[in-house]
Order: sequence, then structure tokens, then C-alpha cells
Amino acid sequence: MKKDLRFLCYPFMREAASTVDFEIRTDSLTTRIGQAASLVADMEVVYADLQYLQPMAYHLNGSVRGKLAITEADLNRLSDMYDFYCEKVHDKTQSFVLPQGTEAACALHVCRSEAKKSVRALHKVSLEQEVPQILFDYSHLLANVFFVMAVYVNDQTGVEEIPFVSKSYPERKRRKNA
Repeated sequence: MKKDLRFLCYPFMREAASTVDFEIRTDSLTTRIGQAASLVADMEVVYADLQYLQPMAYHLNGSVRGKLAITEADLNRLSDMYDFYCEKVHDKTQSFVLPQGTEAACALHVCRSEAKKSVRALHKVSLEQEVPQILFDYSHLLANVFFVMAVYVNDQTGVEEIPFVSKSYPERKRRKNA
């Protein structure tokens, strides 16, 4: 007797809640973090940070439907990580840059994009149920961390950033003390 395996193989298809889409987005993010980590094994600090962030993306994933697993300490650690990379590449992040460079930097830009998609999916969840603010704070900051990491990786390998100048939006004036 042959079983119909369609529903065993596609359990998410039976659910309509936005939580499923969020879980799929954060699963994709977690996968991309692993890919990026494989490309920076020779950069100890970036590799270690990605090894830390990969399970954190899964904790972000489960925090919507399960127990809240992202803490203030986690947010603070992510903020410290952001500060570390910003300090290293501050002058190279003062304008919008094209997502390019080494394969590792490009993979980190994909992580940034996946993190932004996760933020959007989290917003859709928030239209259906209460979502703790810390999850928004963490996922927004996570996208920013991947950006500065990508710039850092390019910097460490001698790849210059290419500024993007929009034809659609006027150039913003930077504050002197920013």
C-alpha cells in the first residue's frame, strides 16, 4: 500500500498563519549565515561571530511561536558586534554602497537582505498577534550587522566599496557629528 506523502513532505502548506512565512524566512537566513561562515573561515573574528549568529537566527525563528529566546543580553551582544565592525569601517559606511566585492562579502550582503526580509515577515506576524519589540530590534540590528560585516570583509581583503548614487532620491546631507 503506497502512502500519500504530499502532506508529510509539505507540512507548512497546511498553515496559513504568517508565522510560517517568518519561520521560512529565518530558516533561509540561518542557511545563508552558514554559507557565509564557510567563506570566512580564515577571518577568525568574522567566522566566530557568524558561528554565534547562526543559532541565534534559529532562536529568532522560534521566538514567535514558541518561548521568547532573544534576551536583552543577546541584543546587547549584537549591538557590541555592530559597534566593533563600525569602528573598523566607519569611513567606508558613510554612504550607500553597492552589494559587491569578495564572494564572502556578497554572501554577507545576501544575509543582510535575508535579515531585512525576516523583519518584513515579522511585521506581517505582528498584524496577526502580539510580537515582542525585542524581536524587531534584534532583527533590524542583525541586518545592519551583516552590512558592516560585508564592508569589513571587503576592507580586510583590499576590495574598495562602490558608492551608489541614486537618481531617484536626493543626496542626504550628513550631520557633522554623525
